[in-house]
Amino acid sequence: NQVLEMFDHAYSNYMEHAYPADELMPLTCRGRVRGQEPSRGDVDDALGKFSLTLIDTLDTLVVLNKTKEFEEAVKKVIKDVNLDNDIVVSVFETNIRVLGGLLGGHSVAIMLKEKGEHMQWYNGELLHMAKELGYKLLPAFNTTSGLPYPRVNLKFGVRHPEARTGTETDTCTACAGTLILEFAALSRFTGTSIFEEYARKALDFIWEKRQRSSNLVGVTINIHTGDWVRKDSGVGAGIDSYYEYLLKAYVLLGDDSFLERFNTHYDAIMRYISQPPLLLDVHIHKPMLNARTWMDSLLAFFPGLQVLKGDIRPAIETHEMLYQVIKKHNFLPEAFTTDFRVHWAQHPLRPEFAESTYFLYKATGDPYYLEVGKTLIENLNKYARVPCGFAAMKDVRTGSHEDRMDSFFLAEMFKYLYLLFADKEDMIFDIEDYIFTTEAHLLPLWLSTTNQTISKKNTSTEYTELDDSNFDWTCPNTQILFPNDPMFAQSIREPLKNVVDKSCPRGISRVEESLGSGPKPPLRARDFMASNPEHLEILKKMGVSLIHLKDGRVQLVQHAVQAASSLDAEDGLRFMQEMIELSSQQQKEQQLPPRAVQIVSHPFFGRVVLTAGPAQFGMDLSKHKAGTRGFVATIKPYNGCSEITNPEAVKEKIALMQRGQCMFAEKARNIQKAGAIGGIVIDDNEGSSSDTAPLFQMAGDGKNTDDITIPMLFLFNKEGNIILDAIREYEAVEVLLSDKAKDRATIFKGKMIPNYIIDSNLEMENMDQKLSENDSHKQNSEEAPSGSQDVGAVPEEPQGAAEGSDVTDTASASVPTSSQDSYIPGSEEAGAPEPACPSGDNQPQEQETEPNSKANWDNNVQPMESILADWNEDIEAFEMMEKDEL
Repeated sequence: NQVLEMFDHAYSNYMEHAYPADELMPLTCRGRVRGQEPSRGDVDDALGKFSLTLIDTLDTLVVLNKTKEFEEAVKKVIKDVNLDNDIVVSVFETNIRVLGGLLGGHSVAIMLKEKGEHMQWYNGELLHMAKELGYKLLPAFNTTSGLPYPRVNLKFGVRHPEARTGTETDTCTACAGTLILEFAALSRFTGTSIFEEYARKALDFIWEKRQRSSNLVGVTINIHTGDWVRKDSGVGAGIDSYYEYLLKAYVLLGDDSFLERFNTHYDAIMRYISQPPLLLDVHIHKPMLNARTWMDSLLAFFPGLQVLKGDIRPAIETHEMLYQVIKKHNFLPEAFTTDFRVHWAQHPLRPEFAESTYFLYKATGDPYYLEVGKTLIENLNKYARVPCGFAAMKDVRTGSHEDRMDSFFLAEMFKYLYLLFADKEDMIFDIEDYIFTTEAHLLPLWLSTTNQTISKKNTSTEYTELDDSNFDWTCPNTQILFPNDPMFAQSIREPLKNVVDKSCPRGISRVEESLGSGPKPPLRARDFMASNPEHLEILKKMGVSLIHLKDGRVQLVQHAVQAASSLDAEDGLRFMQEMIELSSQQQKEQQLPPRAVQIVSHPFFGRVVLTAGPAQFGMDLSKHKAGTRGFVATIKPYNGCSEITNPEAVKEKIALMQRGQCMFAEKARNIQKAGAIGGIVIDDNEGSSSDTAPLFQMAGDGKNTDDITIPMLFLFNKEGNIILDAIREYEAVEVLLSDKAKDRATIFKGKMIPNYIIDSNLEMENMDQKLSENDSHKQNSEEAPSGSQDVGAVPEEPQGAAEGSDVTDTASASVPTSSQDSYIPGSEEAGAPEPACPSGDNQPQEQETEPNSKANWDNNVQPMESILADWNEDIEAFEMMEKDEL
């Protein structure tokens, strides 16, 4: 019932505020029309001015037993949707969302008509539209390989100059390999074989181009030559649904060749990519070598596919690992590291984890997965629900939102959650008669015996010889899935219960190691101190020289020939590689994390959270957990560059002002003098958005800014307009400035909360207890060249963006001096990263792992005094130079 209520909230808001637009923008309560909003790049290729969300949602309405709404929706699609638009769209997205949506709608429409109660007027109109769309996608296949172009113009195809496409050379494996279900269904429904033929040809080509020794495929392929452009291989973004469609094509079409191909790939995946509970990308030519140290959220579908394959144990393991990550961050971040820290912080309400939860519950009947589903529902209501629908998470650490609700949220998320909890009597048809596409559209299994125009056995392709054990777990299963032990699934999950929290075990410290009788371990980049003479001596031994630059930065250069021995040269090479990784990691980490502006007044009540950039001055919100709360007021003059002329309106309020014409710090001083308790600077660049532009810190003015005590945050134009629109509509608007979004139970503690914002059956946990995470470290996957190499210059202090510029703060890694003896995470061995503990994990790091280390180093600073004096002079000169520039 709760899933139904949530679906109604999302669907009715789309129909009321967005239809006939492709998507709902839930923060601004309007439709997203391509060309009228700032471009989001490739994400917008899904939009084709064809009411995407409604088409994608058609069969979900029937699954949720909303037959009247389905009938109305089908009539709207037939009457309003135009597929002949002069617009360039993604072949992949249009196939799975629109063609799949039309076919899924047609499948359930003819089922309802057959039952005799609804849709008696229906005469295959959705199928006619699907066929029209199928013909519009066919020009994309006009290549010698049979792989489709990634984009096509709905009106002009790819051949005309006005098509503005057809010149691309690359496509992703999933983009070309995720067509067979929809195209074959279209052929089987209509009797027109060309669609299935084209989809098969593309699959055949990918199969022929697999890496023959590893049986893996890369992420990106050249559509003309078949050369692999990106040679990394995994089960996540870029490849995911290719594997899914091989197995499901066998289920739907009954062609053994698809099963044989899938099993060949699956054997390679389990051999190289699966490192339970992790699934890590590898190089297709060197499958024993990991290609990266992080995973993307799209791989969450894989446990569900393993259930279809019948391989339950690894499915349970990977699913449990993903669930632990969700429990840590409330949602699955777009990417997270092997030590379960955030790598990319967004979460666009993806349904893949809910999909795997549903499949595991169907396979095991274990009520544990109902509890998992309940957690997903609670988190969606608690953190993503906004007055006009559900908003994607811009940052799972702060709880800030993005003005986005993708069509797959309605098409898939609610379908899988409803089916997870539904009993047979809750369904008006048997879901077992259908197979799910990758977009969860329903295709009837009886298509396997209808209009078979293709021979079932493809003998032209060759398969790798596999031992019989590879087929033991293939449907129909030849072994019992579960022994007679009801605790079987739990016994698999139990060892993984704390895998996320325990990902940073305390090892033996370097100092303790060096006190032992054995040889000292090689110097790690993370331990290096520029003020430690012993470290400098080790560098010299490794052939690494340290150069102090005039601008205050330190440069490291290695000449392998100058190393004391070949072993020392190897240590030096690894040290340089680690330093490169640290440099790239700290480039991100030295930026302050994003802050949150949460609208807490009526009718938002904390449900709308905006991503804000921090300031290098004023109150540090990360140290004031309660944040600053107050009503907003627009100042006069709006730029805040002179004395405020309406102090009575600003006193005890949070001041809104426009960017430009003076320094950020000057604005802060002016509003603080007028009595403001905080400030929000709104970008004057029309249409700017944190969706498309990187955040930066507001820099000071080169003077001492200790006098500024109020918090200051920066909003891009689009996010700022959400607050300005709210003022126009509701006058009194109250916001909370904080380091991350607060739970509504915290915001309204001791106050009356309107009943309609209290979600039934939801425990209002205190979100403050969930620690926010720093961005993860990113491993440099390229091998560093031997011989002489230069890490590059590393600035001593990060410099923020100055007022009037759009510069992002991109400080590189600082080499620690005696006053900077913090523990810097780095790689334990080349190619095998050691888990790096984020500072928020409350684990004592420097104090426990290296006792008395600071005192020891400080005692050794004396011989370095002359170097440090020169260095400090250079830094002062550099700072003066920058003040002049500011």
